[in-house]
Amino acid sequence: MNRYAFKNCIRQSILSLARNSWLAVITSGLIAISLAILGGFLLVTTNVNQFIYDVESNVEIGVFLHEGVNSTEVEEKLDNLDGVVSYQFVSKEEGLSDFAQSMGDPSLLRDLEGENNPLPNLIRVRVAEPEQVASVAEEIQAYPQVEMVDYGEELVAGLMQITSRLNFIFLILGISIAVGAVFLVVNIIRLSVVARQDEVSVMKYLGASNGYIRFPFLLEGMVMGWIGTLVAITVLGILYGQLVSSLGQDSLILLFQPVTDMGRIIPIFAGIMVVGTLMSGFGSFISIRKYLRV
Repeated sequence: MNRYAFKNCIRQSILSLARNSWLAVITSGLIAISLAILGGFLLVTTNVNQFIYDVESNVEIGVFLHEGVNSTEVEEKLDNLDGVVSYQFVSKEEGLSDFAQSMGDPSLLRDLEGENNPLPNLIRVRVAEPEQVASVAEEIQAYPQVEMVDYGEELVAGLMQITSRLNFIFLILGISIAVGAVFLVVNIIRLSVVARQDEVSVMKYLGASNGYIRFPFLLEGMVMGWIGTLVAITVLGILYGQLVSSLGQDSLILLFQPVTDMGRIIPIFAGIMVVGTLMSGFGSFISIRKYLRV
């Protein structure tokens, strides 16, 4: 396609969008809604995964030692155990004191001090990744000095299961929204194709190439996709910024901190831009191929 043909295709696309401005506005608006919903799901997924990761990262492995065992023996093994990033020894006396403080009245457990203390010595272990908790705990349990380990197995397994299910649900919803947006673009471009069927027939009769006929429709679809994408990104950015600001000021919400790392937010918006462009272009291509038969 030479420069003149390219300019003419652009002119045709602009004229078509101007003639059907109401249709272009509606299409761009619907695309914006679809992409905003998709982007919203991506932001929710990112924040939910981060929240679950934070909870899992705070899980400690409680290593309870047999009576009379020297904790140094276990600590030396922990120093060489893959996945362990830190550990803290808590003596039975410290454990009883902490428990008494948590009850609000240390005098209630005064009779359990000294030789009457039923608590074992404890080592609190932290691992590098939440996925390593179970395997590290299993390996520590095999130490002869260890009576038992506890890391909230059911909690960790439940969080892993929730993460997996949520990711699957969000994936299905995201794909459904994307497919719906493509279907929308296909039908909108189809209306434009039908309205210009006579013009297309004349162009074909005069020897216009398939690419020359397709290009204006592809450009129309992509322009509507770009407009819808920009609207969606703008709305999402404003709403998410307000959400982050409101949650940051709410002292009651302590367990949930929204993701503010731009290194994770920007790729989402960039992905929406790419998806919007590809959806509109792909939808236009399908529509032209199916209905123009050129």
